[in-house]
Amino acid sequence: MKTKTNFKRVLLFAALLTCLSGSTVLAQRTARAGVKAGMNVSNLYQGENVTDENARIGFNGGFYGQILSSEVFAIQPELLFSTKGNRTDYTGLVINQTVRFNLNYIDLPVLAVFKLGPSAEIHAGAYGSYLLGANIDYEGNVANGVDELDRDHFKSYDWGLVGGFGLNFGAAQIGARYNLGLVELADSNAARNQLGNSKNSVAQLYLALDLNHD
Repeated sequence: MKTKTNFKRVLLFAALLTCLSGSTVLAQRTARAGVKAGMNVSNLYQGENVTDENARIGFNGGFYGQILSSEVFAIQPELLFSTKGNRTDYTGLVINQTVRFNLNYIDLPVLAVFKLGPSAEIHAGAYGSYLLGANIDYEGNVANGVDELDRDHFKSYDWGLVGGFGLNFGAAQIGARYNLGLVELADSNAARNQLGNSKNSVAQLYLALDLNHD
């Protein structure tokens, strides 16, 4: 499919960009490049109603690099695996059940990094995503297991806005970030009946390791 072909080109471009950033930072001691991983707190929202109700705990991880870097600014592309979706709990005298709606993506954020000295950074930019798969898992006294969902019911792509900050401790960076999706997830009538015009909302905490650090 054309979408898959375009996505492969995006991945190749992202990998090349990350490699280039890694070679560039050899001559730029102010740039960072390495690996990162952390926790996602994801949810779905409709309209302007973004809440932390029914949040799902997941994870993110991958690679990052800085290009066009100076002591005060850099461009930072990343290539991440990221879990999204939400969680619903049903509790009562008889029913005790948790249902998780799971979406797995490859994310490509591109961020402007504003460096507040060597110890802190502010990040702002946008991301694009490709949907790898979707499922629902059940846990409780009514049902247990996982049902795979047909990807054709959902948009194969997502994109949105990103903002956050990072605190540097030598080669390590601890940061927090928020991703606001701007694309409706449903791509079929069946999915719209369940999701309406829901979009992704993801808060992230992460630890990044700078492999360029002396």
